[in-house]
Amino acid sequence: MTYCVAMRLQEGLVFVSDSRTNAGVDHIAVFRKLYVFGLEGERILVLQSAGNLATSQAVVTLLRQRIQHETAGHLHSVKTMYDAADLIGQTLLEVTNKYKGQDADFSCSFLLGGQILGEDPKLYNIYPQGNFIAATQDTPYFQIGESKYGKPILDRALYFDTPIDKALRCALISFDSTIRSNLSVGTPLDLLVYQNHSFHVPQGRRLFDDDPYFNMIRSQWSEGLQQVLAQLPPPPSDYWQ
Repeated sequence: MTYCVAMRLQEGLVFVSDSRTNAGVDHIAVFRKLYVFGLEGERILVLQSAGNLATSQAVVTLLRQRIQHETAGHLHSVKTMYDAADLIGQTLLEVTNKYKGQDADFSCSFLLGGQILGEDPKLYNIYPQGNFIAATQDTPYFQIGESKYGKPILDRALYFDTPIDKALRCALISFDSTIRSNLSVGTPLDLLVYQNHSFHVPQGRRLFDDDPYFNMIRSQWSEGLQQVLAQLPPPPSDYWQ
């Protein structure tokens, strides 16, 4: 399984993805699910994937090949982020249409975020059918994959004007909750933060189990939850009588 989260905030964009794939308890592997495209000073596009690994890898490979071969309408030549999302959706359909009629699930989905010179940053959720929706100030984040465990912290604490450092903490705690509740999601985590209008293509960072900061906030979050729970007043006696 997979868990990816992407945020479009007033200050910038935040992306975090896990890297665990499994085809049963005895077949677990690590594959990167966060991909970066871009031209320094002009554009950055970050792609996250969930679903069938063969399909998502085929889509990313085609997108990269078309950049290298300068095929018309590739990710380094499209004029807008909307055009980029549409191109990815079309490429996804191109791949999945090859397997129509087969008795297997070849579907996958993508999150696409970034900025192209001349427009504001954008974030899109691209569905297996190739269509997509955009994040808004009211809904500033998207999740794909095993999203239910990490959603409550984001719903309670994340807003469009949330500072990037707090948003990144929310994302990491969201992953901690998911990792604790679902064995199919795990480290290492790939994260990337983009400052709006910088047009800098950052390298990002990979977090392993022994990352000191990740371990520190996981421990403090767990201890804090236990302390708050202990401080809550007990329910009235008629709640259990």
